Amino acid sequence: MTYIAGQRLAVSVAAGATGAALADLLVARIKGQPDLPVTAEVRADSGDDDTHADVVLSAKFTGALSAVDVRWNYYAGETTPYGIITAFKAASGKNGNPDISASIAGMGDLQYKYIVMPYTDEPNLNLLRTELQERWGPVNQADGFAVTVLSGTYGDISTFGVSRNDHLISCMGIAGAPEPSYLYAATLCAVASQALSIDPARPLQTLTLPGRMPPAVGDRFTWSERNALLFDGISTFNVNDGGEMQIERMITMYRTNKYGDSDPSYLNVNTIATLSYLRYSLRTRITQKFPNYKLASDGTRFATGQAVVTPSVIKTELLALFEEWENAGLVEDFDTFKEELYVARNKDDKDRLDVLCGPNLINQFRIFAAQVQFIL
Repeated sequence: MTYIAGQRLAVSVAAGATGAALADLLVARIKGQPDLPVTAEVRADSGDDDTHADVVLSAKFTGALSAVDVRWNYYAGETTPYGIITAFKAASGKNGNPDISASIAGMGDLQYKYIVMPYTDEPNLNLLRTELQERWGPVNQADGFAVTVLSGTYGDISTFGVSRNDHLISCMGIAGAPEPSYLYAATLCAVASQALSIDPARPLQTLTLPGRMPPAVGDRFTWSERNALLFDGISTFNVNDGGEMQIERMITMYRTNKYGDSDPSYLNVNTIATLSYLRYSLRTRITQKFPNYKLASDGTRFATGQAVVTPSVIKTELLALFEEWENAGLVEDFDTFKEELYVARNKDDKDRLDVLCGPNLINQFRIFAAQVQFIL
């Protein structure tokens, strides 16, 4: 059974068929699958009896993603018919990845909460990182987060992880991936974005990646390797007993602060997603409830019904909002939040109200540590 980019290509082989005939059948099968990322042609047989022939595959895309996985047999029980001898030659001639500058410019001011990033080269990742950081700024507030996947050896993926330090990008590493990395990235992004949109603080472990083919058992990272990759900023997966890929731990690529010291502040994807929602709900609460109000200092005597807001009114509103966050399981420790909440009119701009708040984000149950001290 032939697999190209994870797609199963079954070809019926008649008894006594020659290698050249089999090559023609395989090429016809490939041409009948327009979604495959390759084209195919038969190279002229180099023998006199048509016993063998070469099938030449050409990638439809340029760049690093032009490397496509090709293999015989994937699932248990699949075998190559007796008498057929196959050999693969690795792809060559890969070019550089396309420049995503035009794609970023095309995003304009629209908000894209979750972005699938197919490329893992440094120039494109740096462009995306800069764009995401600007979107997270106080002026834009068009928060976004990117998801990518790198397929390679353990060493390649580890080296890549420690070369980055991006708190708005998550990368999962896969060795021996049967399918193109961008398919894993798209599925991971879809699963994570759906779950985080429902509850940004709920951890993502055990969520399956539907439709994605896990690497062969011998290609999968061991527990020790996966644990080490997490310290390198690489997200990990495991495979359940049903053969489904599932998220084991999804983290950002952020590892160290500006001094190069280890910093877990933005390690968890849930932290980014929760902060994004809190800022959004804080902004919309104020703009919806006080869209065109006047601003006065506390103690000002104005008639009931006047559209006037004061620092104490806003403080009360923010405390009520915190209780809603707490009820939704997003934050904890109301008393500290109330004690530290600062709301005051700006000294230089009397039309401006300054707020400083420090919500304590709820955490995720990831580790259960128990010791059994038995007695006989």
